[in-house]
Order: sequence, then C-alpha cells, then structure tokens
Amino acid sequence: MPTTLLDTVNTPADLRRLSRGELGRLARELRSFLLDTVSKTGGHLSSNLGTVELTVALHYVFNTPRDRIVWDVGHQTYPHKILTGRRAAMATLKQWGGISGFPRRSESEYDTFGTGHSSTSISAALGMAQAAKLKGERRRAVAVIGDSALTGGMAFEALNHAGAPHGVGPADLLVILNDNDMSISPPVGALNKHLARLMSGNFYSAAREGAKSVLKNTPLYEFARRFEEHTKGMVVPGTIFEELGFTYVGPIDGHDLESLIPTLENLRDRKGPQFLHVVTKKGYGYKLAEADPINYHGPGKFDPAVGLLKPTVAPKATFTQVFGQWLCDMAAADDRLVAITPAMREGSGLVEFEQRFPSRYHDVGIAEQHAVTFAAGLACEGLKPVVAIYSTFLQRGYDQLIHDVALQNLPVVFALDRAGLVGADGATHAGAYDIAYLRCIPNVSVITPSDEDECRKALTTAFRQSHPVAVRYPRGAGIGKAVDVALTELPWGRGEVRRQSSLLAGQGQGHGKRIAILAFGTLLHPALVAAEKLDATVANMRFAKPLDAELVAELARSHDALVTLEEGCIAGGAGSAVGECLVAAGLCVPLLHLGLPDEFIEHGEVGKLLSGLGLDAAGIEAAVRKRFVAPLVLVKPAASQ
Repeated sequence: MPTTLLDTVNTPADLRRLSRGELGRLARELRSFLLDTVSKTGGHLSSNLGTVELTVALHYVFNTPRDRIVWDVGHQTYPHKILTGRRAAMATLKQWGGISGFPRRSESEYDTFGTGHSSTSISAALGMAQAAKLKGERRRAVAVIGDSALTGGMAFEALNHAGAPHGVGPADLLVILNDNDMSISPPVGALNKHLARLMSGNFYSAAREGAKSVLKNTPLYEFARRFEEHTKGMVVPGTIFEELGFTYVGPIDGHDLESLIPTLENLRDRKGPQFLHVVTKKGYGYKLAEADPINYHGPGKFDPAVGLLKPTVAPKATFTQVFGQWLCDMAAADDRLVAITPAMREGSGLVEFEQRFPSRYHDVGIAEQHAVTFAAGLACEGLKPVVAIYSTFLQRGYDQLIHDVALQNLPVVFALDRAGLVGADGATHAGAYDIAYLRCIPNVSVITPSDEDECRKALTTAFRQSHPVAVRYPRGAGIGKAVDVALTELPWGRGEVRRQSSLLAGQGQGHGKRIAILAFGTLLHPALVAAEKLDATVANMRFAKPLDAELVAELARSHDALVTLEEGCIAGGAGSAVGECLVAAGLCVPLLHLGLPDEFIEHGEVGKLLSGLGLDAAGIEAAVRKRFVAPLVLVKPAASQ
C-alpha cells in the first residue's frame, strides 16, 4: 500500500494538523508500513498491529511529548516509534547500532520512560503526574497497560496508590487498559475472567442509556440514577477500579477512531485518576496474525504474502526444547514435580507439559514474586516445584528467592532460560547477572551446563537435591550435541578437564607459559578452539556454586596462569568465585577474568556481540596472548611518499 499520507507525518505535531477524516487512512498506511518493515527485520508484530489506532488517537489528542505517555513493556510501541520521527530507522530495528524494540529515553524525547519488563507503567506515570502537580505544570500523564501486564502485583500497588489522597491532591492520571485478551501466552487468572465478562457490558450500557431516554424529565429519573449507583456493582465489572478511586469508562472499541478520539478528549480534560478500558485485537488487520497471535508475537523475517513457513530442514534442538522434554520425562518419573511459569508457557517450553500434566501446571500470570513464593509453599508440603523463568525475570522475585526459598532451604529448581546475551531484545532481557546474584545467597547452588546433553543432566541433578538449585542455559540452540534420554546426574560440584596442555608433560614447543582456561557454560566451546592455538588446558567447570575447589587448586598448582570465562557479568560472577577460592587456599597465581563488562550490552546478533566483547575463540586467544604470552605485534603503516 502506498504511504503518501504517512510520509508527511514525521512528528506528532504533523499528525495533529491532519483532519479527523484523514486519520483512518493514516492508520491503514501505518499498519501496512509496520507489516512491511517488521517482515524484513523481525520483531514484535501482532501486539503492534493491535495498537495502531490507539497510538494514532493518543498522539492526536494529547500534546506529546509535553503530555507524557508511558507504554507498559514496550511490545506495542512500533507505531509510536514510526509516528515520532523514527520511520526511516525502522529498517535497523533491534540490530546492532539500530533502534531498540522497546521505548528508551536516550532514543527519543517521546519515549518518556524506558521499559522492557511489564507492569511498571502505572507507577511511572503516577510519578510523572505527581511531579507535574508539585512543579505547577499543566500536563497529562497516560499509562497504557495490557490486560496481562495488569496481573502483575506492581500494577495493583500503583492503582492502589493512585486512588489514595496525596499531599498535593489526587493525581491527574489516565490509565488505559489495552485489553486484547492476550499476553505472549494466553492470559490467566481471575482478573482476566473479570475482564472477559466485561464484554457483556455492552448490554448494561445499552440498557442504561435506553432507560435514561425513557425516564428523562420524569420523577423516576433521579430515583433510577441513585438506584443505579447502588446496583451497578452487580453488573459492571469496572466497579473494581472505581473502588480504587478511578473514574471508569468503557469498554470501547480500540480500533474505532470515532469512539477513541472523543473519549480521549473528554478524559484529557478531567481531573483526578481516570481509567479507560479499550478492547483491541492482536494482529488486527493482518489475517494470519489475527488467527495465530502467539506465533506472530515475535517472528523473524518472513514474506507477508505467504506468512510464516516451517523450515525445510529440521533445526537443532534449542535449550528451551531440551528443558521442555526433560520436564515431561521427569514428571512421568516423579509425580511430585509441579511446573510453574510467570506467563511464559511458550517461551519457557511448557506447552507439551501443560497438555500432558494439566493438574501439575501453573501459569501464575506476570507475577514473578508470587511464582517464587508459591513454589516455596508447594515445597513446604513435600512437592518438587520447578520454576521455569527467564534469568532477567527472576530478578523481579529476588527478595522472595532469598527470604521465602533460600532462608528456609526449600528444594525449588529454577530453570533459568535466556541466561547470557539474548540478542535483539537487548539489555532489558539479557541474563547477565544471575551467577552474581545467586551465588551470594546461602543454600543456593548454580549449575552452568555447556551443551544440550549436559543441560538435561544438570536439570536432573538439580531436581534430586534437597535445597534450591538454579540451572542456567542460553537462548537458542547449542552445538547440536545428542541428548541422552536417560535421567542421569552429574557428579555433584565437580568439573572436568576437557583439554590438557602438552606443556604439562614437557612436550610442548610453545611459549612456555602453562595456561588453564576455566569455562563456565557454553563458552566452553570457543575456549576449546582458542586452546588449540594456545596449547592451553581447558576445564569445563559446570558448577558456579558449589565451585570445584579441588580442581581449581590443582589447576593453580600445575599452571602458570588461570583464565576464567563466563557469559555473565565479571563483577561478582564465576570468575570472582575462582579468585575467592584461590585466596582461601592461599594460592597466588595470575588470574584473567573474561566475561561481560560492567556496562549494559546493546541489542544485536549474539555472535556479533560476543565477538565484539572478545568472547569468541579469536577474542579469547587474543586476550590470553596479550596478558600472558607476548605483546601483540602492531603493524606500522607504510610511510607516505
């Protein structure tokens, strides 16, 4: 579709100069452009197709960026990016050096709050609304939150606070519930059922308006109005928000600009907390995404005319798939196993488990704190809970991990998917900190398998312990290692030497320095490649905690220098554990830590990111040579003639 009208809109100010009648055409062009660009770059699709009209209406009615719009999570902000000066940059979406897939304050003044994790928008927008009052500024704050994000406890905390009296009076806050009956996975819980019932609220609205027209100008009108206030709680689900101090409006069709714009104009001028319930459809306007919003949530590149295709060659099994199969096999072998996910059924590999063991499957919604303590309660009663959670999302349940699980030494297994770098989703989703934040907690153990087969063994090992254990594994596939289907364990707390330097036997002809690389996790494989060039020893450490202290001491005594390698933060990570071990043993040996630096890593293809950080085979070799072997030879440019 030609985008001649969209091409004239570079800022929301341009949008606000359009006539009301032109907005429908703009929305159609915007949706077409969105589908075309995301099909070329990959990214979040179905959620963004569903927010086109809502985005157009928000920027048309509100004076952005002076008025603040806070988008929850950010999965639905591509239309917002396109309308706020980043249309051309969409070709670089989620690529190294390109624009982020989420709102970022450093990227645009229209991105008023950086997001990536859910349920934060109401808290942030409330802070902005209160700041405006304190500073005497007349501007509005709007939070756009999805029905699944609303299941997060933080969202309820913010709603509770917003409706309470404040020192400067109630906040002029508008919360827009984008109800599309979907998260990444189908939404769960009582609140979702509550919102679903609201779809029948059209009956209530029609009946109410009809009664008003009949009773108007009669003595019964005032009686009916008062009666309505006392009885509407029985039929209008919006009462829950009114009881929290909000004026509730809705539900309205989120794809109907003729409803959205006048409603938003009315709410813009109201004082105090307002709540607008908007109903949208994920994938709206693209039939394939409407029919399959889960698979079109975050597709790679595809042809919009054809849709997503199954690969002609079966891809290597991902670590997520290895976990999902292990979970089913272990559940069949041990009926104490219970699986828990915070709204990540597909992402964490639990689809088959839910089908086979529905009574032992619990999707708790976007509520990581609850997920962890719920697991603790199950463990108290003799069950064996497995919490399938992304590394970055376990950060949200950290207090519960310490206080409710570790302090009571309960046997909960944490299957940490997306450990290490995650590529296109960038810093908000990177699992960079789990080794550091877990190994400092008493009673908690951390296993770092190096390949698919070792991952399955690590999960079995963790499940059979009587204390909390985390198994961390990366996104995507490994080296293609065949997986032993037996439920066998790893030797507890023991690493292994995978390559031994020939210098240990006095056979080497190299530089004379005996180097040992201690690898944690999947970076073992580039370490082995680098070791061939360096003639270094390589140890697959397997456990970040308990660390194999005997192996560390043995390597320290037999080598001239040690190198630790991990796809996690250096500060406080597995390398730090090795250093602490050496100090405790009274051993003094040069030590080089390789891992993620003390900075947030931008989005980009994982291989390129690792290469840029010096964590591929060439980078590992170069770092070791620079530190322990000989200075790198720099070639001077030829003198100019």
